[in-house]
Amino acid sequence: MTEDPLGPLDPDFGANFKRDDRRPRCQLYLISPLDVTGAFPDRLRNALDAGPVAAFQFRVKDVDQHSAARLAEPLQRICADREVAFIVNDSVSLAKRLGADGVHLGQEDGDAREAREALGPAVQIGVTCHDSRHLAMEAGEAGADYVAFGSFYPTNTKTVKHHPEPVILSWWHALFELPSVAIGGITPDNAAPLIAAGADFIAASHAIWGGDEAAAIRAFDAVLKG
Repeated sequence: MTEDPLGPLDPDFGANFKRDDRRPRCQLYLISPLDVTGAFPDRLRNALDAGPVAAFQFRVKDVDQHSAARLAEPLQRICADREVAFIVNDSVSLAKRLGADGVHLGQEDGDAREAREALGPAVQIGVTCHDSRHLAMEAGEAGADYVAFGSFYPTNTKTVKHHPEPVILSWWHALFELPSVAIGGITPDNAAPLIAAGADFIAASHAIWGGDEAAAIRAFDAVLKG
């Protein structure tokens, strides 16, 4: 776990935490698989038509920007038709090229201030903050629109070194209005503690695309409503 310069979390903080009813209920945030070729646009339609989804993150690797844009454009239209925010992973330049609704930045993908200057005031900027309160507060000060914590559970989607406890969501939710996204190995079976802890969004990838995407969306929706 990352050494947090603000010190360890109180293990009892948030133990009796309850969501503030004045804030919207937790919503689903989809992350694409790395392969979005072939039938994937149809799978995305099936997923988005099966239940409520707040955002879709376009995440591909090892392709040039021209190829990435070509892959993204039909997916962006599908999201726009359903009023689902289209978020580009890692690349401010691709987000600008596409006129995307947002960009998600890892800790090595650039500064939120620079992204804001490049993309303008209306674009949503998210920042990965791993298991660090310090990084999350820095992201907020830099103008991020949401912060992401994780990986909460084991995942094969990417190699991870940071494994926060759900209490970090409670701490963030209690002190800051900026939304948080919980990420990493989340399924309908293990999402409930993160929702109860105060996550504003639950991110899912393999849990959706590793099987029947429509059934997975419905299962997540049942947990979110519960």
